[in-house]
Amino acid sequence: MKGLALSFVIMVLPGALYAADAIEGAAIYRNHCAACHGVELTGQGPMAGVMVVKPVDLTVLSDENNGEFPLVRVIKRIDGRDPLVSHGSPMPVYGDFFEGIDVALKAPSGQPIMTSQPVADLVEYLKESQK
Repeated sequence: MKGLALSFVIMVLPGALYAADAIEGAAIYRNHCAACHGVELTGQGPMAGVMVVKPVDLTVLSDENNGEFPLVRVIKRIDGRDPLVSHGSPMPVYGDFFEGIDVALKAPSGQPIMTSQPVADLVEYLKESQK
């Protein structure tokens, strides 16, 4: 069928996540986030000292949000929809790397939020890393 484009959406629902997501997310974190946020996710990475806005402690995101992981805010911060100026320029958005198959994650409101598979994997790792 000429001109027919198919789009696939993977719904990731609470309790339906698999361990590979967090494992892949950990690898993504080490490669793209640890320089600023630190290996322990506490905001103490080697680049933190040169930044105007210091990296946050990613292990307390839920604690600082009344015990609920701020899923939508974290996704938008990572994928660039909610930019953060860190050292005179936006927090790095790794462009093509964070693009790919779209997935829908269920926000606390029940509404789906679309993002890419790498962002979903990274967010799953961050969720599992909360104190």
